[in-house]
Parts: sequence; structure tokens; C-alpha cells
Amino acid sequence: MRLSLLDRSRTRAGRPEGEALTGTIERAVHTEALGYDRIWVAEHHAVPGIASGSPPVLLAAIGARTGTIRIGSGGVMLPHHQPLVVAEQFRMLDALHPGRVDLGIGRSLGFTPPVRRALRHGAEALDTFESDLAELRAYLADTADVTARPATGRRVPVHLLATGRGLEVAARLGLPVVVGGPVLDSAEIGERLAAYRRDFRPHEGSTPSVTVSLDVTVAETDAEARALALPEAWAMARSRQTGEFAPLETVDAIRAQPWSSQLRGRVESSLDRAVLGSPATVRRALEQLAERTAADELMISTSTYDRDALFASDAAVREIVGGAS
Repeated sequence: MRLSLLDRSRTRAGRPEGEALTGTIERAVHTEALGYDRIWVAEHHAVPGIASGSPPVLLAAIGARTGTIRIGSGGVMLPHHQPLVVAEQFRMLDALHPGRVDLGIGRSLGFTPPVRRALRHGAEALDTFESDLAELRAYLADTADVTARPATGRRVPVHLLATGRGLEVAARLGLPVVVGGPVLDSAEIGERLAAYRRDFRPHEGSTPSVTVSLDVTVAETDAEARALALPEAWAMARSRQTGEFAPLETVDAIRAQPWSSQLRGRVESSLDRAVLGSPATVRRALEQLAERTAADELMISTSTYDRDALFASDAAVREIVGGAS
């Protein structure tokens, strides 16, 4: 499998939020040196735990500090934007960093009702995602009524983040697909991906391509890896209680807080869904994942409070995947 990274610019308790963005750039430089294929960044609005609200801005900064790694969005949430503006942004990125830019598209709305209102998405809003996506592709293909500038003569690849019926949409539109979250744990994931490949309708010569995205944490022992993954699992579990996805906390700070039985169950469940452990443990898990999904690419989305441990984990994943390929 090809190996890539999704960095969501996670903020950390007690640290300036801007450090999350410089941390993403540093991680891009690091993973490029390790030989990762691409780095993607996220779009989340008004979320305390995530500093990345504008993928094109962050990608421009990453592109300026790197030279070979592909850069892209995981993803641009199309309901928040006019298709022409997205096309212009990513054509500008491609002009600045030729042939390195990917456009991952999603359809998620805001994290909470106030955020959705701030983004001008009320309950009565029409679902125009597929027509907006078709319009965006027309701009990128120079077949629309107006031309998105700058015209570079290159096509920015579009990928679809699969949520809900996203696999069916991707197959019908001939798009590569990125799959993550609970759907990866479903018993029918193999069948659903087989259906995507079977029903795929090529678009201008496109072929089916599956990227799986999940947290992968490697340390010397399984216990150490589980501890490193605790801050992200804790934030996720707490968000279900508070409605707020909070900055990452240290492992010691988390362990010092009171844990209800419900909270403990949610944290353990989140940790169980991730791929984490020693190199041998993670290698076995990734081999099983590859067998279940026949994925073309693995995109890790790991976050932890300890940046040094995060970089070490990225290096260990590269060694595992490189050794298996």
C-alpha cells in the first residue's frame, strides 16, 4: 500500500493554538523525508481541538516548505463553498506547487448547530452536493461556461470522502474514494468496497482506488502505544458528553481526572477501534486490514499530545509499511 498522512492540526491544552499549524508543517517536512506519498489537512470550523479551518491556506504553507510530497485536503467540505472558488483555490495551489496537489471533497456540515448556523446551513437547506461536485469538476476540466484561473493545463485530482452513501456516489462518478471511521469496522466493508469496484464507472480513464484512513500508533510496547493514543480517545469520548471536541491533554492529566464507567467504556472502545501497539502488533493489524479492504493506500490520522512520540510513530509506520510492500 502507498502510505500517506492526514494531519488535523490538533491543538494542545496549555499551548497556543497557532502551534498546531506550525506542527502540521513540521510533520509534513518530517514525513516527506520518511518517504510518505502525501499529506492531507482537514477543514473544521470553530472546533477548539482543531486549528485547521482553511485547507488551501495551510497547504500553501506546507507546499512552500516541502518539495516532493503530494499535498491535499481531507477534505474541503463542499457545502460550505462555491464550486468556482474551490476550483480557483486549488488551481492556484497547483500553479505554485505543480503536479503535487490533490483535492479531497467531503459533504459534512458544522460540528454543532451554532456552527452550522454560522456557516449559513439551516435545517431547510437543500442538498446540492452532487450538482455542486459536477460543477466543480467542470471547472477543473475547463468544460464550464467560465474558466477557473490560473489555467495550468494540468488536472487537479479529485477524491471523495465516503460518508453514508459516499461509496455509491464515488462509483457512479468514477472517483477515487477515501474511507474511514466506523464503516471500516463493519462486517460488510469488504462487500461494500467490492461493490464500489464492480460498479465503478470510469470518468475520462479513471480507475477504482481505495484509501483507508484510520489512527495508527506505534511504540515499543502495546501498553505504551495505548497510552500515546489515550489523549485522542479521551477527547473523542468527552465530546459526546460536552458537545465540544477539546484540545489534547497530557496522559498524566487525563489519568488524574475522574472517570465514570460510561466514559471509561467510550475511551476503551475508541482505543480498541484504532490500530496501535508494538511494531509486530501493528504489522499484523495492517496486514489484516489490507486483506479485508484490498486498499491501495493507507492514510494514517494519528494524533497524540507528545509530538516527539508522534514523529517516532510516523517513522515506525513507514518502516512497517515499507517492509510489507
